[in-house]
Amino acid sequence: MFFEGSDPNHRSWEPAWLLGGEDGWYKRTMTLDEFRASLALAEPPGSLSVPSTALWWDAKGDWARAHGMVDDLETQEGMAVHAYLHRKEGVEWNADYWYSRAGRKFHRTTVEAEWEALVKGLMGG
Repeated sequence: MFFEGSDPNHRSWEPAWLLGGEDGWYKRTMTLDEFRASLALAEPPGSLSVPSTALWWDAKGDWARAHGMVDDLETQEGMAVHAYLHRKEGVEWNADYWYSRAGRKFHRTTVEAEWEALVKGLMGG
């Protein structure tokens, strides 16, 4: 998932979603496996959207930080993550409210499956 930088004087590891191009570095969308691998980092990759970063913090065990990121986010993706977080919290009525705001009438059978589906959707596949 990670490769060593090409500069022999710079020995840090760069994430695999940063690819070298003729015009410098560019980013591509992360896969689910790369997203999971990024959880080993101390901070989320800077390339993540706010809803994706909230899911990253949730996976790291910081539900409150994740919730704070999407609490006032008025995008469909943000509201879907907000719904998931309230479902995970166990407050179904609040989750149902946010599912409705996000334009969703259903959720996955487990919170783990829902987290994975949200990450895949936000990563574009």
